[in-house]
Amino acid sequence: MEAIVYEEFGGPEVLRRARIDDVHAGPGQIRVAVRAAGVNPVDYKIRNGWMEAAFPTPLPAVPGSEFSGVVDETGEGVTEFAVGDAVLGRSATGAYADYVLADVGAVARKPEILGWPEAAALPVATGTAARVLDELALSEGETLLLHGASGAVGSAAVQLAVARGATVVGTASPANHDYLRVLGAVPVAYGDGLVERVREVAPQGVDAVFDVAGKGVLADSVELRGGTADRIVTIADADAAHHGVAFSAGGGEDPGESRRLGEYAQAAAVGGLRIPVERTFALREAARAQELSEAGHVRGKLVLLPGEH
Repeated sequence: MEAIVYEEFGGPEVLRRARIDDVHAGPGQIRVAVRAAGVNPVDYKIRNGWMEAAFPTPLPAVPGSEFSGVVDETGEGVTEFAVGDAVLGRSATGAYADYVLADVGAVARKPEILGWPEAAALPVATGTAARVLDELALSEGETLLLHGASGAVGSAAVQLAVARGATVVGTASPANHDYLRVLGAVPVAYGDGLVERVREVAPQGVDAVFDVAGKGVLADSVELRGGTADRIVTIADADAAHHGVAFSAGGGEDPGESRRLGEYAQAAAVGGLRIPVERTFALREAARAQELSEAGHVRGKLVLLPGEH
């Protein structure tokens, strides 16, 4: 099968197209012909070798962790899905490829009216957002400060937090402020003067902070929490420990993942959950997609489309 691989850590230039051995479903797994694969910031961080402590990566490796596609092989004991089913989920093998393996507990059915790119945009963004909101124990009536609110994870977190009855103050560039208002957030610009701008729109203070951006906002976040690192979580700042802030890497088993992903997919299909796809790329353009991801300022999601040339 065709896949994107890298044999050493480094910049996007280490990514190349290759023919690699086909994968086949083991017990409790399905093989999926990939129609779309999501591109996430963690992909370039792993490729650069920055995440070895959290995600050891044997080389050569195929990037990517989320996909949508069609089941074309089922492993022993699988009764939840059949060949021909349209699905989305999180992969057990790299998703930048023609085929991917997935455990059935990390997969949900794709609603017919939900597009392939839109489906592939859901698993990581919604799963990460829901996990961190649970870690923060965010509840109705509280105020969440969300750094990097206009990206895919940020977009999901705004909507899931609002659905919990929370007020969301979201940092983003001014060009994304109208978009955040549509999602239900109160937007503020990042950069110098952030503390004062947040206090102006949230004079009652902030109860929790979720940092998706990882751009040096933890000191301001601690100040806004009254000098405590309690209820501040980052998924992007390697200096978390220096500030006493919790770093959330995920990776654990989630017994409810399939059910929740199915609910998010149904909501997305009817417009109740929006993770916009900013741009799609052919699989051979994976390096370009990761370059754009690494440069930042992406609203929503970048998605690869295996099979397009």
